[in-house]
Amino acid sequence: MAESLSGGCLCGDVRYEVRGAPVYVFHCHCSMCRRAGGAAFQTWAGLEADALTVTQGTPQSYRSSSFARRSFCGRCGGQLFYHYTGAQSPALWVSAGTLDHPERVTPDRHVFESDRIPWVHMEDGLPRTEGDPEL
Repeated sequence: MAESLSGGCLCGDVRYEVRGAPVYVFHCHCSMCRRAGGAAFQTWAGLEADALTVTQGTPQSYRSSSFARRSFCGRCGGQLFYHYTGAQSPALWVSAGTLDHPERVTPDRHVFESDRIPWVHMEDGLPRTEGDPEL
């Protein structure tokens, strides 16, 4: 896996770099991630909180729940980061679809399987959990 990754939003206003390989990569089927990403599921790369450097622009953010803050581009609305503010580690998730080379990370599980939209069928053999990932 990559030792460093870069990415950004759709319009290019926000760019970032990540040092080190993700600790895990998963497909999240929860309703909050679906709505925030505007897709049937969201793929996240989990990192240590200090692994991220925003190299261009300033992402906007909002508290999406009592335990998390989501960051996005203020111009195009592209969802970039999910900052977990609870006790779980790693504390930062990067939207894998915003990576310049998303093929350099490989998902290792599905989470919130119980929230998966029934017409989404993924026969990838990855483990599935009903709720939060046990990381």
